[in-house]
Amino acid sequence: MTQQQSVAVAHMDGSSAARAAHAFRLIYAEAFAGPPFHETEDDVAAAFRRFPVQTANPTFRAALAITRDGEPVGMAYGHMLAPEAVWWDELTEPVSDDMRREDGHRTFGLMEFAVREPWRGQGVARRLHTTLLGAVRAERVLLNVHPASEAASAAYRAWGYRKVGEGRPGGPGADLHDVMLLDLR
Repeated sequence: MTQQQSVAVAHMDGSSAARAAHAFRLIYAEAFAGPPFHETEDDVAAAFRRFPVQTANPTFRAALAITRDGEPVGMAYGHMLAPEAVWWDELTEPVSDDMRREDGHRTFGLMEFAVREPWRGQGVARRLHTTLLGAVRAERVLLNVHPASEAASAAYRAWGYRKVGEGRPGGPGADLHDVMLLDLR
């Protein structure tokens, strides 16, 4: 039996994801510790101070991959972008008013997506993506990906995402990321 066959992927709303915060944190900490992210324990702690607020958003959706033994192996989560969302403001070059228009129902912001190293290359990421988006009612999905994360960028392109710009999620001091969009219509 391969590792992929022994991994189950579950859809979660905000309250169930909040109850499984430890699993999301473990995956996040391990997946983003290495290059090109180099997340420290302080970075992880900061990300998971935001997690309760994120999961409280009524549009929050997540997918969690775990082994039969309960070991967390991958996660993806996000929520719909509100009209006042700053994601479009973080781009280095402006986009059209039509592209940046948000109403709380148009765009799902894919905030985090990660698979732990031993389970990469086995289809877990695709299953997470499919499960997550199966519960999303939006016209499109927006995400940021570090350009040095070549495997992630290639997967997103294979799944139909296109680059619409570059941005610095988190502000001017952040690394430059590719901003990618998937049309779900």
